[in-house]
Amino acid sequence: MLELDPSLLGRMTLSAAALAAIDPAAGALAPGRHRLGLSAGRDAVLFVPAGLRIDAPVPLLVFFHGAGGFPEKVLPFIEEHAERGQFLVLAPHATFATWDIVIGGHGPDLARLQAALRLVAQHYRIDVARLAFAGFSDGASYALSTGITNGDVVSHVIAFSGGFMNIFRQHGAPRVFIAHGLVDEQLPIATSGRANAASLQAAGYDVRYVEFNGLHVIAPPIVALAVDFYLDH
Repeated sequence: MLELDPSLLGRMTLSAAALAAIDPAAGALAPGRHRLGLSAGRDAVLFVPAGLRIDAPVPLLVFFHGAGGFPEKVLPFIEEHAERGQFLVLAPHATFATWDIVIGGHGPDLARLQAALRLVAQHYRIDVARLAFAGFSDGASYALSTGITNGDVVSHVIAFSGGFMNIFRQHGAPRVFIAHGLVDEQLPIATSGRANAASLQAAGYDVRYVEFNGLHVIAPPIVALAVDFYLDH
């Protein structure tokens, strides 16, 4: 019987055990933003906070941008929190104008994501108990879809104003934070934020759902709540 490539269903080949086992022989990077060299034009960016201790595994939050966005557009919303909370931030860049699952299904973005994670693990021992997938808008849809599909690798999923979930099979039990604006003019709250939260709660996931009085935006106070959720403050 012909078996489908698991990556077509959004399944990563990189396990939590394999990620944790990578030897970070390349050495820690200086504080600030670092391009990872995955692509000449649409590269992933790693943010390293000042004073990051490397004598223990380091938490990592992966932040997926919205449609038409890029890493430098979302990093300012999270870098200050990364400095205070002492965690790494990986901001991938979609291969196309938005994430592949929005266009037609899982494809090159999953491979690029895993390559970026491996590169980060060459510099830092990643705390797989604090590995979050987060995103805004289409990036939130990608975080939900990929995070739930790979919940045995991802510990937390954070969705700011996401639209949908594309999940063929659930793995693991990541904790989930979903936030959505009451007057979102692009993705109506009833059919996106509320529907996604209700579906995951019905499936038994630990979900924190937050509604705010706002449009289709990344709201800084909501980001602060999400980071507290991620760090268990």
